[in-house]
Amino acid sequence: MEMHQIRYFLAVTRTLNFTRAAEECHVAQPSLTRAVKLLEDELGGELFRRERNLSHLTDLGTRMLPLLQQCYDTALGAKSLATAIKKGEVATLTVALSRTVDMGLLVPFLTELMRAMNGVELKFFRGNAMEVGDSMKRGEADLAIAGPMAESWDRFDVRPLFTEGFELIVPERHRFAKMTSVAIDDLQQERLLVRSYCEMAEPLSARLRINSTLNVPGHSVASERDLIALLEGGMGIALLPRSTATPATLKRVAVDRLQISRTIYLYSVAGRPRQAPAATLMKQLQAADWSRYTT
Repeated sequence: MEMHQIRYFLAVTRTLNFTRAAEECHVAQPSLTRAVKLLEDELGGELFRRERNLSHLTDLGTRMLPLLQQCYDTALGAKSLATAIKKGEVATLTVALSRTVDMGLLVPFLTELMRAMNGVELKFFRGNAMEVGDSMKRGEADLAIAGPMAESWDRFDVRPLFTEGFELIVPERHRFAKMTSVAIDDLQQERLLVRSYCEMAEPLSARLRINSTLNVPGHSVASERDLIALLEGGMGIALLPRSTATPATLKRVAVDRLQISRTIYLYSVAGRPRQAPAATLMKQLQAADWSRYTT
């Protein structure tokens, strides 16, 4: 089945006249008639009842019309999209984000990007550090924003954006809520909510063990949404990076002698071609003022 056969068929269904259909398609009538006959042979029956001045769709033709129309429209859409992509009018930008990187950090830059390049289609992938790295290696993401990755790759182009400290997050009715800072030893009677997916979970736990003789109990949490819900429900407290967005119902408190931080990096793959949206977002992120989060 050829696309020109479908186009000729649709033209005949509109005009119900082979001569006018041939004129509409800018083709000789014998060529159009032959193409329709080949389509009929392939579909196993007549599509039209041919009359001298006016033709009509057969039952087979009536049933085939919406299917062939959809097929033709889809082909035209694919061709149009391919042309737009080739001209740079449409592009897809896929960004892989660590599950601990707040989307709010990117929104101002993405808004500006969409204003400058309205044809950009954005896609996002969330995962832990290993999953984010794998998505970059497989070519599934154009850029990645994450903390340090456990496994390096010699093709990664790694650019630090900012280094931030950690703060204690507590419910507004918690005994620490009105304090400006607490000591690590003050955590003895508290239950710590630990983000198991965080790339800093183990270093943070190790730092707590080094700085304190306490064995602080805790809950393991699998998502940011669950973490916030548990914090608001008074189920524990959490140590979170400074850039993590939290609702007004939670309070931030400094922890003396914690002395731990994480660096957020922009990852790309050296030598891999980049479309304009990826290159533009990279420039925006590198030129941004991240001082509000920097330690």
